[in-house]
Amino acid sequence: MRLYKLFSLTAAVIFAVIGFIFLFFPDSALIFFNRFSFYFGLPQSPVQGSGFYLTLASAYMYLVTVLAILMYRYPQQKIYPFLLAHGKLASSVLSIYLFLMHQHYLIYLTNFVIDGCIGIAAVILMKMKKTGV
Repeated sequence: MRLYKLFSLTAAVIFAVIGFIFLFFPDSALIFFNRFSFYFGLPQSPVQGSGFYLTLASAYMYLVTVLAILMYRYPQQKIYPFLLAHGKLASSVLSIYLFLMHQHYLIYLTNFVIDGCIGIAAVILMKMKKTGV
């Protein structure tokens, strides 16, 4: 239970910070990853920090923040890690799809790995709770 609550609280803080970065400094994440794209032999992604997709990204980060807070506050509830796992794994799958089919941007590859790890961690934590570990 301690690991579950630590994961939940840490995730909530990180998701909230990233959501604020997306909302108030929208170009910064893309600029950051574009700096490293060259080292991986990947093209730089266009830097477009405003518009409709910024709204969706910020709202998504708000939603996963709320899910992580609910996981922390109500660890006995199974629906919250279930929803977080689905959201993060969907984001991961879409990111690798875009990396392979759209453009080889480092930001796609990074999001595939990070959101995939978060989604898998949520699944593992659900299974640990189920078995009582």
